[in-house]
Amino acid sequence: MARWKFFCRCLVLLVAFLLSPGIPLAQGVDSVKVGILLPLTGPMTGVGEVEKQSFEMAVEKINTKGGINGKKLNLLIRDTSSRVDVGRAMAERLIKKYGVSLIGGGCSSSVAYTVARVCQENQTPFLINTAADDKITTSGWDYVFRMNPPFSKYASGLASLFSKVVRPKTAIILHEDSPFGTKRAKFFLEFCKRSDINLLMNRGYKRGEIDFGPALMKVKDKNPDILYMISHTIDGSTLMRQARELELTPKMFVAGSANFTLPEFQQQAGIASQDVIACTLWNQVLPFPGAMDFYREFEARYQTSADYHAAEAYAACSVIADALRRAKALNGTDIREALLGTDLMTLFGPIKFTTWEKMKNQNAASTYVVQWINGKLEVVWPKNLATDSLVYPVNQLKN
Repeated sequence: MARWKFFCRCLVLLVAFLLSPGIPLAQGVDSVKVGILLPLTGPMTGVGEVEKQSFEMAVEKINTKGGINGKKLNLLIRDTSSRVDVGRAMAERLIKKYGVSLIGGGCSSSVAYTVARVCQENQTPFLINTAADDKITTSGWDYVFRMNPPFSKYASGLASLFSKVVRPKTAIILHEDSPFGTKRAKFFLEFCKRSDINLLMNRGYKRGEIDFGPALMKVKDKNPDILYMISHTIDGSTLMRQARELELTPKMFVAGSANFTLPEFQQQAGIASQDVIACTLWNQVLPFPGAMDFYREFEARYQTSADYHAAEAYAACSVIADALRRAKALNGTDIREALLGTDLMTLFGPIKFTTWEKMKNQNAASTYVVQWINGKLEVVWPKNLATDSLVYPVNQLKN
């Protein structure tokens, strides 16, 4: 009896040890755990929710088709609130307590950079699908991979359009006076210098501005070829409505942020969204397998349109599943090797992680130019993939 009691006591202590904080839980016999970090509260909630929906759609299909070599893919989705401290804590918890095979997600660049450092230190692969700051893949980290292009390459499609079609001589930048806006304004300013475009004005404004009249009157007086705007959705739609009311007539309204490609922008700006140009990373009409099917299914399921964030997340889940299936074992080293061997066509386009320029483990994704035409976001460049003809120059809007 004493021996039996001693055995039971030892068993209880062993279970308590295995379940204690900081001790990784072993992979379930029938599941493979992957952590997904998204901003489900805070300033990037909209993007985080769309990506969460896409990850859930993708994992359902993956598990229906056999999961990861017969095991269920289990996504542990956690909220970062777009906060660096929360992102760090969540990453450490997923790795050390739950023993995840890999971490995915990554929207805010500052949060993703911190999570990347944690993953590198713990030799846990991190696949980023949205965060764009160049330094994420120029830090020389072996366990960090990025599917979307770095920010410095976001305007490659626009640069091609400018050099071959528009050839602007003058430009003005209006941007949100925040790290988000000023960094992008600096990037376009450098682009103007390289492209011999005369920058007539570079003006910031406080987020939430409701009266852009004084700034827009200065724009009207200078009459630039390009009005380049860096704003979040509400500010951007207000800016465009007031620009149209003042009858501004630059040759082109160009958006310097993805917020101008969201359905909410068109809904809030209304007719003032007409002819606004923006860069994007994806559109459902692009010739990638399953792109249109995904768009229609997402719309039917969630009663809203899928943007490029949705496509990034869905494709990222496919890349994760592909790497896990090919990994020799479910440990950081073998999964990293599997990610390095990725050569996959997805609805977001081809995915292959290579080292180029200063980038490491970086996919060379393309960018596209889109334009709001009659209430629809149409691809207008490159020409061979265009769904409609570029409206240029933009004429004064007629009511």
